[in-house]
Amino acid sequence: MNTLATEPPHAVPRVAGAAVTGAVLAAGAVHHLAWVKRHSDRACETTDGVCFTWWDLTALPLITAVALITLIVVYKRLDIRPRLAVIPPTILLAPLPLSAAQTTAGWWAAVVAGGAWSGCLALTAWRRFRVLGVCASGALLLASLVVLYR
Repeated sequence: MNTLATEPPHAVPRVAGAAVTGAVLAAGAVHHLAWVKRHSDRACETTDGVCFTWWDLTALPLITAVALITLIVVYKRLDIRPRLAVIPPTILLAPLPLSAAQTTAGWWAAVVAGGAWSGCLALTAWRRFRVLGVCASGALLLASLVVLYR
């Protein structure tokens, strides 16, 4: 159990590291999905019906696996705990803010949203910033739902 006396005093560098990691993962995911779309369009341009390539079927599981492994390694190095409470929401809910940002303003907005999302959820690892992290994450999630479904 973390008390204020045992909490790490410097949460800002750790949250910044989580935000940079989220931005890099978002940039990689956007780049990989764009590459898969270009590859699929080239491979399926002569087909009139439904066409799936191997990359279409493996794109999301590959991105999720890379993000999971990267977040586990980076959060362990940054000493962000409890990782079990921070990493699953980061991965499972990240497509909403990322897709909302990308459809609104392009790939660079998705990178910024990925960094903001990871940073906000990393704030919830420390008791004194938990309310701020949950509120910021909730606001970002709500804003992305409004953008996607308006």
